[in-house]
Amino acid sequence: MTHHAPETIARWHAYMRADDPALLDALLAEDVVFESPVVHTPQVGKALTTGYLRAAAQVLGNPSFRYLNEWCAERSAILEFACEIDGISINGVDMIFWGEDGRITRFKVMVRPLKAINLLHQMMGAQLTKAR
Repeated sequence: MTHHAPETIARWHAYMRADDPALLDALLAEDVVFESPVVHTPQVGKALTTGYLRAAAQVLGNPSFRYLNEWCAERSAILEFACEIDGISINGVDMIFWGEDGRITRFKVMVRPLKAINLLHQMMGAQLTKAR
């Protein structure tokens, strides 16, 4: 079995730096599942996941955004992130899972504190509405 952790996560970091939709498209499996901290049901499929991840990059992608820690297993990784928006400190994790081909099959985001979740819910909703 091939170990894709460094490659998949390196490709994720490259996407986050460049904010290039083509990099994200190449990274996601067709049947990828996205799990949001503010949406009850998992979002299934590349188009929906792309929409959420692009919106998140727009909302969180300010100069304060940074990854703090990273834990990798054979086909999954947890990336802890932090940033600040409107004076609110946001702390969370991206839980990323991928298949043998290295493409992301599941992406789960968890965020704290509640104040940050409420802010992100509002901002993500506005971003997703604008993208439609």
